[in-house]
Amino acid sequence: MKKLNFNLGTIALLLVFLTFFSCGKEEMMEEPVPIFPEITSDEDKGDITECTDEGTNTDRTADLANAANVGQIDDRSCYADYKQSFINEKIWGVYNITDGSNHMDAPGTLQPRIERALTPNQNTDIGSYTRFTGTVRILEVGDTNGDSNDGSYIMQAKGTHTGGGGSADPAICLYLAMPVYGDDGNGNQVQVSFDIHREQINVRGGSGAAGRDIVFLKNVLKNEEVDIELQVGFREDPANPGEKIHYSDAVIGGEEFNWNIPEPERALQSKIRYGAYRVKGGRAQIRWADTTYEKEEIF
Repeated sequence: MKKLNFNLGTIALLLVFLTFFSCGKEEMMEEPVPIFPEITSDEDKGDITECTDEGTNTDRTADLANAANVGQIDDRSCYADYKQSFINEKIWGVYNITDGSNHMDAPGTLQPRIERALTPNQNTDIGSYTRFTGTVRILEVGDTNGDSNDGSYIMQAKGTHTGGGGSADPAICLYLAMPVYGDDGNGNQVQVSFDIHREQINVRGGSGAAGRDIVFLKNVLKNEEVDIELQVGFREDPANPGEKIHYSDAVIGGEEFNWNIPEPERALQSKIRYGAYRVKGGRAQIRWADTTYEKEEIF
């Protein structure tokens, strides 16, 4: 093996070079991009009130700059504003609402909500659709003295139609989380999981018990990270070539729940909203991460 011979001049030159390179590299380094501090829980365990000073927004579309969740905000709750948390290496949109906290609409009319509206697809040709994906964690949903008004919506398919009937912005099907209770280990009954239902119309514009059916889909645990896909659009009816089906197909935690919407010939659009909506008692706390949105328009 050959020996390497260094003289003092070579060593001095090398030290100068290393010092210069090190200083230059340090000067070129940029400040690290700040991130949310990692936390172990983003559950609100404070007192349930209708309104707070922090949550009383005057503009229902006021939002965080560069919000992590896609879609335009619709904040009709004075309990809390949309905010974000960082858990399990994900940025979560935080949606908290309480009973009676809708300060935007006339008292006693519409339910509180903090939702995001995705751009509707106005095309009704076969092959057109709108598609939403995300991951949801449910921490709490509305609870009343009975059972019929329990639960909160986590997302919904919407769309206008011809011929009148229903609201001006009608829901087609709403995905409803209903509370399931268990013992917390200290003798208290608390929400430990949630039964997910599809509240689906019987006719265009249907509402209430006569106009909608509630169909059980599956149970998810409290704070469980559940992957969601929801696609609303039009496909060809295999039993009637050339005719179309208007569908709302969901994948919840890896399980498919497909449904054909009544009266597809009356449909004018496909639209999706998500977040937290409806709380007729108590509080609802929904978290969303990794949200995406796409649509296909056929021309």
